Amino acid sequence: MRAMPVEFWFEFASTYSYPAAMRVEGLAAQAGAKLQWCPFLLGPIFREQGWDNSPFNIYPAKGRYMWRDLERICARMGIPFHKPTVFPRNGLLAARIACQFAEAEWIGAFVRGVYTANFATDQDISDPAILEPIIERFGERATTVIERAESSEAKARLREQTELATHFGIFGAPSVRVGDELFWGNDRLEDALAWYKRGADHPA
Repeated sequence: MRAMPVEFWFEFASTYSYPAAMRVEGLAAQAGAKLQWCPFLLGPIFREQGWDNSPFNIYPAKGRYMWRDLERICARMGIPFHKPTVFPRNGLLAARIACQFAEAEWIGAFVRGVYTANFATDQDISDPAILEPIIERFGERATTVIERAESSEAKARLREQTELATHFGIFGAPSVRVGDELFWGNDRLEDALAWYKRGADHPA
């Protein structure tokens, strides 16, 4: 199993994906695992379940619990949190960038930067003007990155990745796949890496 990557499936509008994205790279490194960033869109998956909005908006009691729970998680982790004034935000462009450049050295920092913009500083991550300075922190030309992310190839790649998420039975974010095993939720990251290590230490 050691040769298999640990797949981190995430959506930029997903609340619990924020703390998960901020720590998954470090956990994977500790486990000696190659981390694969797998952005996808929850909208099509939710629509298949009959939802036209986030379940946290559809079910107010669940939403109230989630926001308070997220505050506690972020406080425990020592990461900033500001409830977005718009939820869920449109993370389509950011997801296309993350999908198109999933193998880039800067992808992890980019993902964390977008989540911070959304859930710590309450910025509109659908606006290219918000994403441009995040991209340029890594010495990349933002206009070139965004242009590639808006290409037909990049759009198709994200659609295919979302279809693949559905094929794998992914129904929410964050989700982690280790081989054929699926782990859902920020609170299952440690379980996912422990499963990876068990397979790595005792290969078939």
